[in-house]
Amino acid sequence: MKKILFKDLANYYGQEIELQGFVDKVRDLQYVQFVILRDSSGKVQMTIEKNEENKELNEIVTNLTKESTILAKGIIYQQDKVKLRGMEFIPNKIEVTSRSEEELPIDILDYNNKSKQDLRLDNRFLDLRLEKNYLIFKGQTIAEMAMRDYWIENDFIEIHSPKILGTASETGAEVFDLKYFGKKVFLAQSPQFYKQMAMGAGFNNVFEIGPVFRAEKSHTAYHATEFTSVDCEMSWIKSHHEVMDLEEEKLIKVMKKISNDIGEDFKRVFKKEFVIPKENFPRIKFYDAKKIIQDNYNYVGEKDYDFNRREEELICLYSRKKLNSDFVFVIDYPFEARPFYHMIDEKTKLTKSFDLLYKGIEITTGAQREHRIDVLKKQALAKDMNLDTLDFYLNFFRYGMPPHGGYGFGLTRFLMRLFEVDSIRDVTFLYRGPNRVTP
Repeated sequence: MKKILFKDLANYYGQEIELQGFVDKVRDLQYVQFVILRDSSGKVQMTIEKNEENKELNEIVTNLTKESTILAKGIIYQQDKVKLRGMEFIPNKIEVTSRSEEELPIDILDYNNKSKQDLRLDNRFLDLRLEKNYLIFKGQTIAEMAMRDYWIENDFIEIHSPKILGTASETGAEVFDLKYFGKKVFLAQSPQFYKQMAMGAGFNNVFEIGPVFRAEKSHTAYHATEFTSVDCEMSWIKSHHEVMDLEEEKLIKVMKKISNDIGEDFKRVFKKEFVIPKENFPRIKFYDAKKIIQDNYNYVGEKDYDFNRREEELICLYSRKKLNSDFVFVIDYPFEARPFYHMIDEKTKLTKSFDLLYKGIEITTGAQREHRIDVLKKQALAKDMNLDTLDFYLNFFRYGMPPHGGYGFGLTRFLMRLFEVDSIRDVTFLYRGPNRVTP
């Protein structure tokens, strides 16, 4: 028998059905008992009158503990007087399938108590029972599905690159190393090199959704040592603006899909509404953005070649107020702030790169890549990199490489801002940080 989800109960009025769920609340009154049952899709009120006929059921309910699981058989009725969904389930059989201990390690409903965040993370399996958390991960599922649909419609193929590397990826900074059959290997910081290998293989357009690892001793709300990165790479481009065009179009589709599928639930649970972009995202050159921040907010960052967190917040504030957009591309960064493989514009001497910022935080870094091996070597040397350690990567470029570009998108940062929660810990199934490797 297929399990009946609580969200579909209105389809079964007047029928005898079987329900399975968690015990959300119990009210044991003088003449009647009420049990609120919950599954991932919704809640329903179960009502049992106290009488001789129901003596066995009454005894079971009297001894029920919150968060126990039960299987109940009975009839679902439409009852307009019932505040919860205007329906009522009258059981004729109740079986306790698992009994919860009476005292829970956390108060599930006290999710605003930030002082107990570590305790909640220790008991994440309970924390995730909240409807708000279930909705976040439903949103994540929809987002990934919508991205895949978009890419497939646009002739991208999915790859799964290795996460165990013989050479540290990119700069080699902030990388985890581990023992591997007597030698040292590294965990991937990104699939960047392998996406570019796919371009050399003639795959044209590729994407990947997978884990990446950063050995950052950071305890901020925006960082994790393991997180999900969404990456894509596309061949035969002429400019990094083509990459931005693709990301912009894809993100609008994703947000429309999320809003369409769970917008009403989001409004009910979070008391907010999703804001879908109606226009193209603004694109502001790096040095123009620096000047805007200085002129409008009298703030100067400590690095003249890069942005800090405060500058990201301020340019997003400007974009929201002056340009009516929660998203803003900051483009054309100095080479000093970018990886060696970002292409440099011969005229401006700036990189053909971009960051996409969303509600005060960078969620994407992308660029047109340097595909000419002689130039790529020069740029690597300019970053004081050892060409011998890059030999496997440079090999991809020796036998023809299309002009190409792409980006890496931080899924958890996007979800954090989309759902307007305080930390990526809230949108990560099980968070990993410098001091957390359990559960």
